[in-house]
Amino acid sequence: MSDILKIGKYEFTSRLIVGSGKYPDFQTTRDATLASGSEMITVAVRRVNITNPDEENLMDYFKGTDVKFLPNSAGCTTAEEAITLFRLTREATGIDLIKLEVIGDTAKTLYPDVIETLKACEVLAEDGFTIMAYTNDDPIVAKRLEEAGAAAVMPLAAPIGSGLGIQNRFNVVFIKEAVNVPVIVDAGIGCASDAAAAMELGADGVLTNTAIAQAENPIEMAEAMKHAVLAGRLSYKAGRIPKRPFATASSPVDGMIF
Repeated sequence: MSDILKIGKYEFTSRLIVGSGKYPDFQTTRDATLASGSEMITVAVRRVNITNPDEENLMDYFKGTDVKFLPNSAGCTTAEEAITLFRLTREATGIDLIKLEVIGDTAKTLYPDVIETLKACEVLAEDGFTIMAYTNDDPIVAKRLEEAGAAAVMPLAAPIGSGLGIQNRFNVVFIKEAVNVPVIVDAGIGCASDAAAAMELGADGVLTNTAIAQAENPIEMAEAMKHAVLAGRLSYKAGRIPKRPFATASSPVDGMIF
């Protein structure tokens, strides 16, 4: 309870955020999310229903839980589209905690359009949204997003859904040093060790979807991710030993009996 993740006015005890896409059904989504221990699930509002009460609604499956919904703007390619989407979503659900993503390359890399993301961030911050902004792994852009009003920055580890893990470990550290808001490593996580590595680098949290949803056993992978994030966070806080290019005896050599 003493290690709280604060994002704007919101507080979380879990530093793992999960997604809701690519599951076979809403029940599996619920089961995996609860197994992960996550308190936040992100939802692509254009693809998963949380606004229409007359159709099967994912929010119904999480009634009675402590899991918060984090609407995201997946599918938006301009700032205007994202701004309109979030305004409509807040009107329908009352949710003001959002994951802003504006994709620039929809054909191959799914990399974000950081210019459009910055534009949207400025407007949505003025509108009173608590913004978690998906971005590339660039510390300069991360700082600009913070200045534009983002409550958290979410640099990609690798392309969305690739499972490649962190491709530039140095940039995660540089981003962490550049901003004063939480850094959530997002996209490209493939397995539990990737999540632990992100946390050991100093990330404040990890978001993963495909690695859980498309695992052979999503429930077990969700639980593995929970423990990986906890272990990585504790390892980071404990402080690792320095790396050395030579051996160091693990027991004293002075005072040997023979």
